[in-house]
This record gives sequence, structure tokens and C-alpha cells, in this order.
Amino acid sequence: MENWTVRQKIGQRLIVGFDGPELSPEFIELVREYKAGNVILFKHNIQSAPQLKKLCGEIQELVQQQTGIPAFIPIDQEGGMVTRLSQDASHIPGAMAIASTGCVENAYVAGHITGLELRAMGVNFDLAPNMDINSNANNPVIGVRSYGDTPDTVSRYGLEMFRGLADAGVASAAKHFPGHGDTIVDSHVSLPVVDKSLAELEENELRPFAAAIAAGIPAVMSSHILFPQLEPEKKPATMSRKIITELLKEHMGFRGLVISDCMEMNAIQRFYGTVNGIIGAMKAGVDMVFVSHTPSLAAQAVAVIEKELESGRMDTAEMDASVERILDYKKRYVPMDPFPLEVVGCTAHKQAVQEMMDQALTLVGGKLRPLGKNPWFAAPYAFRVTLASNLEDKDLSFAEYLAEQLGGEGTNLPPNPADEEIEKLRRRAAGHSSIVVGTYNGRLHQGQIKLIRVLAKTGIPVTAIALRDPYDLALLPEQVCRLAAFEYTPLSLDAVARFLRGELVTGGRLSVHL
Repeated sequence: MENWTVRQKIGQRLIVGFDGPELSPEFIELVREYKAGNVILFKHNIQSAPQLKKLCGEIQELVQQQTGIPAFIPIDQEGGMVTRLSQDASHIPGAMAIASTGCVENAYVAGHITGLELRAMGVNFDLAPNMDINSNANNPVIGVRSYGDTPDTVSRYGLEMFRGLADAGVASAAKHFPGHGDTIVDSHVSLPVVDKSLAELEENELRPFAAAIAAGIPAVMSSHILFPQLEPEKKPATMSRKIITELLKEHMGFRGLVISDCMEMNAIQRFYGTVNGIIGAMKAGVDMVFVSHTPSLAAQAVAVIEKELESGRMDTAEMDASVERILDYKKRYVPMDPFPLEVVGCTAHKQAVQEMMDQALTLVGGKLRPLGKNPWFAAPYAFRVTLASNLEDKDLSFAEYLAEQLGGEGTNLPPNPADEEIEKLRRRAAGHSSIVVGTYNGRLHQGQIKLIRVLAKTGIPVTAIALRDPYDLALLPEQVCRLAAFEYTPLSLDAVARFLRGELVTGGRLSVHL
């Protein structure tokens, strides 16, 4: 590293993204000119397993040629509602679903399957497990992405996910430090605040991260959240030296890679500016920063960092130490033996993930009644409840899928039905033998809950299925059959269809309290 330019060093600390399934000219220029050394991929970059393998090969060839060092290629493949891979891969259930199976081994298997398939396609870094404790039912961004609402549950299941990924040779990151579970604001949209003391955090939020550090997790991802009792200046955790260096590195003893959440999220972009946020994060002790969507912002940041180093406002020794850490972890995780693409979506993996989903399905209350000859199915599409989710996908409709599988009629609902719409839907339900309604974060879109309460008074048997956070089910009348499915995916809809047919007996137990 002694002959490296400043720009080469800065490039190792950047993780950048681009639009589309092929390398964009803007991205190629960023790597050539600014030596960006790592790439994050999203759903919009991925069409199929063979295409992803080819794309990762092209990324590695470009980055290696221009920087002399192979790239980290991270992806958010948590499972459930936060997945990026194409449907020919095996999609594991999300964290809360896996914990609700009651079998901690499922978390290991989920991590191992994910790691094997990512590795086969050329992805070497999974931005999982989620170590947030979902202690706030109104949390708009974590919810089912968390294993549960206690430190013990999150620690046990999260560590097994990490071990599964590690045994497959894929790097992983515990997120979102020091904890995003007790917020009512999504940091993609605005700037959350958690007003807790260090003692309170050590009792709860920090315990899963401490367990992950003790187990040797390679990376920890910081959150864009204000912790005023830890950081008196108005700086989110990502930009706080007190939180990143003094708490995480010195007090908790973390020696791995500290990575940021995306610096284009509104919590940073709107309140500090992405480039200023990147400078602040690096000065705080963050090793690698994400600029997930806009290569030009990464280029601007490189130019500013060069000036900061030249003027002495940024520590050169810390820059070198970060780069050394990055190179050390790349030696461990980036050189990957060729791995057959046939493992992606193989029968054994698909069968294993479906069995996990079947075990996760949880009957929360009430009793399933026969559907009868003319059931009515209704639910919204999986609209985008958080910017961490993919764009709305209207290819998958709960109502249409179940009507096709089980007969009867299917109706796609608006995300938050108004009174006039609810009355029309009540009239539409008349004459049906049963009603099955899917909720999607209904506690935050109360029209869904109001609709089910109205339908429950019709005398027709009603089943409600929570297709994301199960907290919706606590708001419903006792006579309604209430089922937690945790996610709006082909995996969960298949399990739900078999449950409604009477072919699947539910055995799940919620890992959160309603």
C-alpha cells in the first residue's frame, strides 16, 4: 500500500451503486477516474442467476483492472420482504418468520443456503443479519426484519444466520448499530431519535451487537439515528465519533469493518448533505460508506476527501488503518473458488426454504372455518412501506393468487380504504361463503383494520392474514381467525393456500408480543 495514491485509498472505502442490469458508463468512469473499489447491487441490477454471475464477473474484472484489488460486492439479502435476488434463486423467509418457527437451526440453514447461492453468483458480502430488537410495534422500517422483541431471541437467531453465511464463505454485517428497533421514524425518510442512556442501551439494544462482536462478525453497519444521550451534538450514529469510535470500537472492542447505511438516505441527505455526511462518517471512524445510487455524488466526495487529507483536517494514519482493515477482510472473503451455478435455486434449497415458511405460519387466534363454495379474497398489493423494500410489485396479488388456487373471487384493495370504499366492499362481500382478507402493515394504515371489523359483523366467517407485521392481528375482533404469514412472497402465499385448504397445520409461535 506504500506506493498507493490518495485516490486509490479513498476508493477502497467507497461502496457505490448504479442503475440497470449492465455496467453504466457513469459507473465505469467512476471506477477508472476515482478508483471506487466496491459495488452494491439491488433488485434493479438483477434479472436472473446467470445474468448476475456475468455482471459480478464484469465488476470484478473492471475493479481489479483499475485498482489492482478485487471488489466487495454487497447485497441486502435478508430474506422475506428485503430480498434482491431474482426468483430463480432460493428466497429464505424473513427474520421474524424464521424465529417464529422456534427452531434456531433454521437461521443457520437460511444463512448457509443464502451464502452458497450468493457465492455461486459472485456476490461476496450479505448485508445481514438484522440485529435490531423490534421493541416498538409502530416501527415503520424494521418490523418483520427483526428476529424478535427480546435481546435473547435476536442474539440467538442472528448469530446462527451469521454462522451460516460464514460457513458458505460470505461476509456479513450486523445492523443497524446501535439499534433501529425502537423508532417510529424510517431513516430512509427522515431522522429518527432514540433518547436512551448508555445503561438502557446496554440492557437491550446493544446486547445482540455485543454477542455478534464476541462471535467474530466481520462487519457492523451503523444507523442514521440521533442518540442525544450518547452524542450531545446533533449528529446521527453514523457521523458520531463518540458512538462509532468510543462506544463501538473502544468500549465494545469491535475490531472488524464498520460500514455505513446508505449515505443517500434522507436522514443524511436532507439534514447534512450526502458529501458532508460521508466526510463526517469517515472522521467518526466508519471504514466503508455506501453511495448506493448516484455515482456523481461518490465522485464529489472523493474530491472533498482529498482536500480534507491534504489540509490535515482528516487523519492520514486513520485512513491507512481503515484501508488495511478492508484489505485484510478482502483476503478472507473475496478470493472465491469457482462454485457451480446449479446450486442456485436447486430442489434441496427450494424445499428447505418452503419447509421453514410452513413452520413459521402462526395461528394467533380464532379457528379456521371451511371456505365453502364461494370464498372472497381481498388484500392490497405489497406496496412500499419503507424505502428498504423493493418497488411495488403488481405481478404478485394475494387476492388473485388465492382465488386461482382455491376458487371464488379476488379483489385488490387500496392500501388504506376510506369509509366510502369500505361500505362498497361490505356490499360486495354479501353472498360469499367466507371472507379472507390480507393485511399489510394495517396498524399504520387503519382503513384495513376498519374494513375487517366491518366485515366481521356481516355474519360471514372472516379470516385475516397478516402479510407483513403481525401486530395488525391484535387490533381485530376475537371471532376473526387470525394468521401471521410475515411476508407477501410466493413462499408465504403457497403456505397460506395450503393452510386454507386444510393441508397444512400451523405450528409457529410468534417471537414478538402483540
